[in-house]
Amino acid sequence: MVDHARAARLAKRISTIVASAIGTQIKDPRLAHVTITDCRVTGDLHDATVFYTVMGESVNDEPDVAGAAAGLAAATGVLRSLVGAGTGVRFTPTLRFELDTVPDATRAMEELLARARAQDELVARAAAEAKPAGDPDPYRRDEEDEADETGDHGAGDDR
Repeated sequence: MVDHARAARLAKRISTIVASAIGTQIKDPRLAHVTITDCRVTGDLHDATVFYTVMGESVNDEPDVAGAAAGLAAATGVLRSLVGAGTGVRFTPTLRFELDTVPDATRAMEELLARARAQDELVARAAAEAKPAGDPDPYRRDEEDEADETGDHGAGDDR
């Protein structure tokens, strides 16, 4: 029977242990800008997927994603033994590291929203300066309808 609450607790504990180990115990310079964002554990508690992001040193600096992936691959054994010691479960889950694409997707979505807002502003400006096509009052009045039905166009005909 799968205990989802236990898997969630174990995932949280694994992400805390891995993040702490990367920050304090693993001295690989390729992992200097790696941030652990999430962890998911299978229902049988045998496999854990750890999601990470890599931040650049400055705003315009591209992060070294390939170097971070190589550093995590090299440190997987040490991290797994630290997870085993820190969790106390019978079987230490295997660790698999995946680059988290959520920040990139969020950035792309923000850019799309900014372009949509700019287009909306252009449309609103064009609408504010627009004048109606045709008559200023395009709706017919009831008096005109009655006059058209009777053939009376204001000539004073009483029928």
